[in-house]
Amino acid sequence: MTRYARITGTGSSLPPRRLSNADMVTLLAARGVETSDDWIVERTGIRARHFVADNVYASDLALQACLQALDAAAVPASEIDLIIVATSTPDMVFPSTAAILQQKLGVAGCPAFDVQAVCSGFIYALTVADAMIRTGGARHALVVGAEVFSRLLDFNDRTTCVLFGDGAGAVVLQASDTPGILATDIHADGKHTSILCVPGHVAGGQILGDPLLKMDGQAVFKLAVGVLEDTARAVLDKAGRTTADIDWLIPHQANIRIMQSTARKLKLPMDKVVVTVDQHGNTSAASIPLALDHAVRLGHIKKGDTLMLEGVGGGFTWGSVLLDF
Repeated sequence: MTRYARITGTGSSLPPRRLSNADMVTLLAARGVETSDDWIVERTGIRARHFVADNVYASDLALQACLQALDAAAVPASEIDLIIVATSTPDMVFPSTAAILQQKLGVAGCPAFDVQAVCSGFIYALTVADAMIRTGGARHALVVGAEVFSRLLDFNDRTTCVLFGDGAGAVVLQASDTPGILATDIHADGKHTSILCVPGHVAGGQILGDPLLKMDGQAVFKLAVGVLEDTARAVLDKAGRTTADIDWLIPHQANIRIMQSTARKLKLPMDKVVVTVDQHGNTSAASIPLALDHAVRLGHIKKGDTLMLEGVGGGFTWGSVLLDF
């Protein structure tokens, strides 16, 4: 009997502190940096984002998202036999945020590890979990994207600090006799590391290099719009499906113009695209599961719908997942 992996529950978590564009304008003005709501919206589509408090970490956001997902799936935490956390902002250098989350969930024994593919992290993590379930390595997996990107931002750089926010999203992925995840497609090209990175590290108790986010926005945009179309078509080919079969496109929520470009190339109307970037900003690995949970809880996504998830991030990484919900 063929074994498949299906999403049976979704959850998400956003910090209570919400910063509108007006709040960001005020925050940056205090540093002598000029920007405006119009400037931010026109270039990105972002109107607000959420930032964590000083004592909140990625694992805290992940925990709340996981509890929601477990409740939605009607699966107790004790039945989870795999935990994968996609994050670029771990609680510690080590152990993994997944191990810390495991402790907070009150479970032990199952494998727990992080995946670092930046904004494509959730796609990578879902691909790994799907493979482990299909080969019998797990039956009930928690796959999480959790980020506190506010701690990586340079608030003297208006081109990057207005883009990102904090949050977490999670899914319960279960073994099933009926198809759920239909196909996955992941890639990377390390020659593009310099266009989106945080070029710092810890050595001898000191931060060496620059621990704040750096991005060449034009280079990222140009690369993203090309690879997102390519991976979308590749995963459809693998599944034997066409764009006409897609009920919902759930892209990484980085920039509304990238999302619109991808939809155009796939000949999908924007009313089939889940958009949360306006209220969440770019939450990196958390953005796809956050958007998924948002659409599920609004009743837009229903059982049986075919979903295309896709993302692109620093590395440079990109990928997609096609699934029946």
